[in-house]
Amino acid sequence: QVQLVESGGGLVQAGGSLRLSCTASGDIVSINSMAWYRQIRVNQRELVASITSGGITDYPDSLKGRFAVSRDNAKNTGYLQMSSLKPEDTAVYYCHADITSGTLYTRRQDYEGQGVQVTVSS
Repeated sequence: QVQLVESGGGLVQAGGSLRLSCTASGDIVSINSMAWYRQIRVNQRELVASITSGGITDYPDSLKGRFAVSRDNAKNTGYLQMSSLKPEDTAVYYCHADITSGTLYTRRQDYEGQGVQVTVSS
């Protein structure tokens, strides 16, 4: 059983920084791509950042320069460093990972974490 657990959310003032973590556990063979999404309101979820197994990153133009995604493959953990935060960054942030897992046989599946609240006050 594979699980993704996010941490690091909270309340921060505008202009501040936060680092989110996403740790995968279970019978993991490899973590392929990872991504962060945020849900600002119902039916409004947007991609924040993504990173391939080789470390290639991608961001929407609106977030380039403020958000940085990284990963530590040895720890099965991904990170989202957010800086110069704005009130409009307030959202629930979700980690996604494309994971190959299994022991006797392997399977490849997308997983999502439980989400972590980030609130930026003005």
